Amino acid sequence: MTADNPEVPLRGSVDLSQLVKKDEPPAPAEPVAGSAQGTAPAPIEVTEQSLQELAQLSAQVPVVIVFLSSASPASKELVERMRTLLVRYNGALVLASCDIDTQMSVAGAFQVQAVPTVMGLIAARPAPLFQGNAEDEQIISVLDQVLEIARQNGVTGSAGGAPEQPQGPPEPPPLPPLHQEAYDAIEREDYVAAIDAYDRALRENPKDADARAGRAQVALMERSRLADVDAVRSAAADAPHDAEAQMAVADLDVMGGQVEDAFARLIDVVRTSAGPEREQVRVRLVELFDVVGTDDARVVKARQALAAALF
Repeated sequence: MTADNPEVPLRGSVDLSQLVKKDEPPAPAEPVAGSAQGTAPAPIEVTEQSLQELAQLSAQVPVVIVFLSSASPASKELVERMRTLLVRYNGALVLASCDIDTQMSVAGAFQVQAVPTVMGLIAARPAPLFQGNAEDEQIISVLDQVLEIARQNGVTGSAGGAPEQPQGPPEPPPLPPLHQEAYDAIEREDYVAAIDAYDRALRENPKDADARAGRAQVALMERSRLADVDAVRSAAADAPHDAEAQMAVADLDVMGGQVEDAFARLIDVVRTSAGPEREQVRVRLVELFDVVGTDDARVVKARQALAAALF
């Protein structure tokens, strides 16, 4: 693949694919400094030490290497033109340069015989492009061919181009209106208003599990926020058959992470009570199941115990 120019086409080059580690995926291409739209990307300096890293990079995005000599003005001029021309590719190609005066072994590996010489590196496989100072239109034609060959070989990454948006967690979908109303109320610690919003959501859709869980959590917060812990526990100890006292302690246990104790306490009350009081405790226990999470193993176990207590 060469541009139409009077220079002699390059011979084949060595295969650098052995430099790509087979037990690792290609390293993600990092943005090249100065590669924003309208700014020419700075070339990567190719050395013996950086050659393996460059081979790895070429498995992600094709690399164009300009071999130059610090004593050759034509070489330096070509690098500057290549920097400008690669802007149009918006990071789909990476520019690198190699000074053969200091990196003779690298130049030998690529079988470079004259400067300036331009090589492509696609999936660690060098491809001769052209020698000498080709016209811009010829260079663009060659670079387009490089991209096409890269695509055919699955090398379609990017090394920058237009600045990317910062990567972060995806934006959550917007909440349904009544859920958002409840959330806003919770933010301002108006738990009564939050409960009302969740109640309206449940009237609209009785199967709204998120609204049911949200209501249970907010109701627990509302019941417990002003509780005197010592007084609540003392009252429950003094009146073990008082359903209200036992429910109050169960609330505190769930808030404090003593979930199994809370469930066991209320199941005992269900087992020993009857009528409206029993139903009240059962409803409270089901609410606490929603707070903890219906898939929680402790909830699954407690549901079985509740069923046994009821029947």
